[in-house]
Amino acid sequence: MCGIVAVYNKKERPVCKDILEPMTACIVHRGPDDEGFYYDRHVALGFRRLSIIDLSTGHQPLPNEDETLWLIFNGEIYNYLSLREELITQGHRFRTNTDSEVLLHLYEQHGRDFVVRLRGMFAFVIYDSVRGEFFGARDYFGIKPMYWTETDTGFLFASEIKSILVHPGVSREVDPFAFLNYLTFQYVPEPRTMFSGIEKLPPATWFHLTATGIETRQYFQIRMDPDETKSFEYYVQEIRDKLQDSVLAHRMSDVPRGAFLSGGVDSTIICALFQKHEAINTFSVGYNESHYSELSVAIKTAAILGTRHHEFVITPQEYLSVLPKLAWHQDEPVADPSAIAIHFLARMAREHVTVVLSGEGADELFGGYNIYREPTALSLFKHIPAFVNPILRGIARILPDGVKGRSFILRGTEPLENRFFGNARIFSTEEKLLVSTLEAGFIRQFGDARAITRPFYEQSKDWDAETRMQYIDIKTWLPGNILMKADKMTMANSLELRVPFLDIEVLKVISRIPTRYKIAHGTTKYILRQAFKDMIPEHVVSKKKLGFPVPIRMWLKDQFHPWAEEKLRNNDMGDWINRDYMLKLLSDHRNGKHDNSRPLWTVLMFLLWVESYL
Repeated sequence: MCGIVAVYNKKERPVCKDILEPMTACIVHRGPDDEGFYYDRHVALGFRRLSIIDLSTGHQPLPNEDETLWLIFNGEIYNYLSLREELITQGHRFRTNTDSEVLLHLYEQHGRDFVVRLRGMFAFVIYDSVRGEFFGARDYFGIKPMYWTETDTGFLFASEIKSILVHPGVSREVDPFAFLNYLTFQYVPEPRTMFSGIEKLPPATWFHLTATGIETRQYFQIRMDPDETKSFEYYVQEIRDKLQDSVLAHRMSDVPRGAFLSGGVDSTIICALFQKHEAINTFSVGYNESHYSELSVAIKTAAILGTRHHEFVITPQEYLSVLPKLAWHQDEPVADPSAIAIHFLARMAREHVTVVLSGEGADELFGGYNIYREPTALSLFKHIPAFVNPILRGIARILPDGVKGRSFILRGTEPLENRFFGNARIFSTEEKLLVSTLEAGFIRQFGDARAITRPFYEQSKDWDAETRMQYIDIKTWLPGNILMKADKMTMANSLELRVPFLDIEVLKVISRIPTRYKIAHGTTKYILRQAFKDMIPEHVVSKKKLGFPVPIRMWLKDQFHPWAEEKLRNNDMGDWINRDYMLKLLSDHRNGKHDNSRPLWTVLMFLLWVESYL
């Protein structure tokens, strides 16, 4: 795993070393083993390497045979050996045994279309010195990050925003549209970032940069096309075969490897499949607050699987102490408390291994979130005449909060597109008027989260409700929250994280599985549980989903309260945050009037980000 930086001067002036090298140096955590630079006319490439494959000859930037193409690459290509053999038969010659070099020869052979032949996680830039052009792409799911911006003098690309900010032509300003979206989603949905003018290249997208400008295009689109003619047992076997193959492919490395193990189904399946091939190290974190800790379950599971298990207990004091540092590492505010927990997990794992496998993506692909069961719970509203819905909503709205049935009626009489924005919905548009001091008209015009999800609902209009919800999460929550925190927190510790569920071959199977096999018998991920019930412990198969719980609700009432009050009271973001309103939320939370932990944490993480970057 690595960090990449690319600079393109559109005025055809040379790129100064004093700009490129500091841009590259600030992401040394992504690649502490090696560095490399390349300069040619108005172009420069920078690279930091974490050595994983072909440790002796994997130096980058990497050229082709005649040095007309140069590559910087962050990721892993799991089918590179078969692609390499194919290219050799077509006359290509290789200098190294790396997966990186395969990209150069594929580009020579197939042009831009080669991207769809890759199986893996990737973000890369290829410089064509003959044409003076850049070509680059990001993987299907957005596992690896890619940021870019245009300045007065040119274009900048990097694995992390902090590299781009080093450039003297880049200003640091909050994007107000991104800020309003953040208040809903607890992260900034792509392609925006919290920095005005800096964008994320979306997943499954390539870019082509020439003297006339930049073009981006989506090269792959997820299609859900369930095949009802196949039996449950058929899909069970397909899942077993593809996941076993994926884990085997994800083992590829020349350095020590292990796996994260929580108390849940997803990581346990990965560990069980991994352990079949070698004795592995597994890693878990937890808390002294037993209600939030799954350490005991993970320890029990590890003992049954026979792994070499390591665990760490996070105290509130330790958690709080690393927040400023990790706010910097995240580049943007991500108000998911589990992000910080991943840092401790990665820090511990790095003492033993360089590569870890983890279970991210299973919930989005297999229907693992409890909210996906909601369409079934609300199905009775399908039988109520449409004209009755406004009447029921009017009655429900005048009922006090907490009255049994109020929320059920409100959600049941609301179209799916208006009630589901993914796994997080922190502040509504009306609540943003209270939280933010931005002009009310601006908030009403641009604070509606439906602007983000509307295109994805349109693309999935012919699918069932549960699948549409999964699709919304795959397109927003997965890259914006799950994969963002996983990449930044592991890379902060120079640890490569791999996610076997997010494999293009696994997706091909999942796209054909009917919803009734995924969400069934009062549980989620039903077919996944059944596919591996003979391989993982019974206490895991039947376990309800908890996610990655963190005791933030308790800590904000007690250990974190003085810190939170100080941050809210003394922040100088009066143009963005309503201090008095947020202090009232904190007071109500401490006094037990409402659980305001998620909205509080969302604002607190924004304020920490401001301290780190503005």
